[in-house]
Amino acid sequence: MSYSYLSNRDFWKTFVTPTTFSVDDIPSLDNKVALVTGANSGLGFWTAVELAAKGAHVLLGCRDPLKAKDAIQRIRAEIAFRGLAIHPKLEILVVNLEDVKSCHLAAANFLARGLPLNILINNGGMNNPRFELTAHGIEKLFAVNHLGPFALTLALLDRIKASQPSRIVFQSSIAHESTLPFDMTRVSDPTTEANQDGELQQRYARSKLCNIAVAKALARRLEHEHVYVNAVHPGIVYTYISRHLEAYFGPVLGWMYHMAFRLFAMSAKDACLTGLYCAASPEVEEREYRGLYFIPTANLLAPSPMAEDEVFQEQLWAYSEELIREIAG
Repeated sequence: MSYSYLSNRDFWKTFVTPTTFSVDDIPSLDNKVALVTGANSGLGFWTAVELAAKGAHVLLGCRDPLKAKDAIQRIRAEIAFRGLAIHPKLEILVVNLEDVKSCHLAAANFLARGLPLNILINNGGMNNPRFELTAHGIEKLFAVNHLGPFALTLALLDRIKASQPSRIVFQSSIAHESTLPFDMTRVSDPTTEANQDGELQQRYARSKLCNIAVAKALARRLEHEHVYVNAVHPGIVYTYISRHLEAYFGPVLGWMYHMAFRLFAMSAKDACLTGLYCAASPEVEEREYRGLYFIPTANLLAPSPMAEDEVFQEQLWAYSEELIREIAG
């Protein structure tokens, strides 16, 4: 199927194009179950709010159960403030995305509840300026932003398929376009240039590239199912992840970018709309949107050539599966 894309050079148009999708366009989600990772703050929090406000049973996938409990209280307060006559169905699912074993345990805990899974939003992520390895020797940004969500998705995939029509959303970033060619087998090697302290941009960018690549690879595997997999760039968003701008650009440029973010960036409340479009809009099924990349607000964009490369997608898939097998034992 052919789609009408914006080209990369047309990205600027999303800043002046009127929003064509809002929370009012989300249909009732009664009897739908959604899992949102990183749901205690930022994009994940507001995504959980809007899904719950439409009647979905929402599980907050968070590392810290106390923060998740606080988020549930804030979601209930927000829905009450809106005067909605619903009692939101909210639960906590503890998951640490940097640990594949934690992702498998979280999936097992979810499956034990006997619930369907209609919407999985892989929102949780990090932007750490230091080169660090997880307990299993995996570069942390690669682990948290790619490998953990990938492992969680695969562990839940049979339930997602059994719950179709269903959606899977990978939160990516326009930063993926700056990725240079890299050897994925060396992402955890501290001697490689992109793993040196201060090389945050490459480590973050390639983890976001991986989100799009596996979304496309998974969409191919599910082309005959009513499971719709897509990736999104939520926009330039001022959230906690922006605190590392100085590490990205240095103290002077970092401060300038920080101030620009404060003045012009989207709020998390607004920026969650593109992910919500992929998670809940009827248009996704009507138009057979699969393995695509969306930017604000719900505009299709052609991602970088590396993200579109099917050879790279399959190499990444195979390498990631092997890593998961090794860690899981």
